[in-house]
Amino acid sequence: MGKGYAEGPAAEEAQARLEALELGLAVTRSRRRARAAVFGSTQDEPEWHFLGWADEVDPDALFASGKAWGLTVVRVSPDAVA
Repeated sequence: MGKGYAEGPAAEEAQARLEALELGLAVTRSRRRARAAVFGSTQDEPEWHFLGWADEVDPDALFASGKAWGLTVVRVSPDAVA
């Protein structure tokens, strides 16, 4: 019998799509796997924006250095921030 709520990979994909929509990113049904993207603000660009991919940018180091703040990591399609 179902539990009445989604779980597993389908639920994770749905959550990633909702987070991308909240960020104002284009959401498409792409076969490409979602990646963890780092968003935040910097002194040069105070508006919240894409800083890089989490496997290429260390959000903890960015925050600790004071170079970026308001950091959030969200799983999005690579096409959404290209």
